[in-house]
Amino acid sequence: MTTKPKPIGIYYEHPEWFRLLFAELNRRNLAYTAIRADEHQYDPAETDSGVALLFNRMSPSAYLRDHGQGIFYTLNYLEHLERLGTRVINGRRAFTIEVSKALQLSLLNSLGLPSPRARVINHPSQAGTAARDLRFPIVVKANVGGSGAGVVLYDSPDALAHAVETGTIDLGIDRTALVQEFVPARGGHITRVETLGRKYLYAIKVFTSGESFNLCPADICQTTDGVELARTTCPVDAPRSGLQVESYVPPADVIAAVETIVQAAEIDVGGVEYIVDDRDGSLLYYDINALSNFVADAPRVIGFDPHSRLVDFLEKEAFQCDTATGYRFSAVG
Repeated sequence: MTTKPKPIGIYYEHPEWFRLLFAELNRRNLAYTAIRADEHQYDPAETDSGVALLFNRMSPSAYLRDHGQGIFYTLNYLEHLERLGTRVINGRRAFTIEVSKALQLSLLNSLGLPSPRARVINHPSQAGTAARDLRFPIVVKANVGGSGAGVVLYDSPDALAHAVETGTIDLGIDRTALVQEFVPARGGHITRVETLGRKYLYAIKVFTSGESFNLCPADICQTTDGVELARTTCPVDAPRSGLQVESYVPPADVIAAVETIVQAAEIDVGGVEYIVDDRDGSLLYYDINALSNFVADAPRVIGFDPHSRLVDFLEKEAFQCDTATGYRFSAVG
């Protein structure tokens, strides 16, 4: 069997979110190639992907940065790689779930896990009837979102009807949306649970201002004691949103449920968000993320560097020999 070195492929769209990942790969002198998802091509007739594995870091919010062409393209590319037998971290199944909030709710319901009441629509004219048996306030949430994009709150049926009449409801890039009950957060926070290798890694509480639906942990740069986190660990375009974070360990049954979710979605590296409804104390799972960004300044917030553990995972996966081709991952030099 011939052994040839191949790099890890990092397939990404938002470079600022992955500076720390690239820095850790460079620190270890590991062979990798950075592949821009928004400027890409492939040959459907090729028989070799050229990478030991591909780590999919494509973002569903790419359309906010004029990179929307990469979203549905990525679904095709991932299936192509999987047909070649290339190991894909967060492959087509995971990314399909990532880019469809409708599929996320269907998955949660299939697993018997509670989620906010919602209806799925494909035309703005359906928003009013979809909300008829839901409790207001409600949100209309674009099916393909990310970073809080495409989420609009309506306090009353009249406000929603006015939006329908004036044509101001935007269903997003796939013309599909959720009409969903808005859940007031008990304690003023949601909880985000991060996973690695389809197992629990850590969790944080994200304290919301109620003025933004962007709860991306990489964009939150303040702890609950008011300490400003190191801006060098945040994306340069991260807003000073006033959102705050703190480390938290969820109950064992929640951790088990989150692991069940990511295993069912085939998400190797990801996260799940849940909220406790302040009206009745019920715990509701509402967001599944295959592109899950680690919290900024993680060692200060959670006590360790998750990027180090992520690269441990990538290195272990890449070193597993592909018996079909004889290729093996190799560190630089």
